[in-house]
Amino acid sequence: MPFDAARAEPHLHEARQRLEHARTSRLAQLQALDGTEPSADDHLLAARKTAMERVLEEIEEAFARIEDGTYGTCLGCARPVPAERLEILPYTRHCVACRRRAT
Repeated sequence: MPFDAARAEPHLHEARQRLEHARTSRLAQLQALDGTEPSADDHLLAARKTAMERVLEEIEEAFARIEDGTYGTCLGCARPVPAERLEILPYTRHCVACRRRAT
């Protein structure tokens, strides 16, 4: 079945909005972590920063998938990722089944 860009465009617009929101939220959280005073829990702070930076990378990768036309396709099985999953986790690369297999 050929890709129908006109039909996909409203969904991609919504995906871009969700990704922008996720990026803005993560950047604000990262900025707040950067303003945290040093403490005995610095290793926890470093782990949180690392996790937040990884999510930001995943968000940027999702924007790239929108541009190259692969957004919403599972990288594991090449099937469509359910819209509900993309609404909750717009930067996901895998369907639930493939994600479970990976962990």
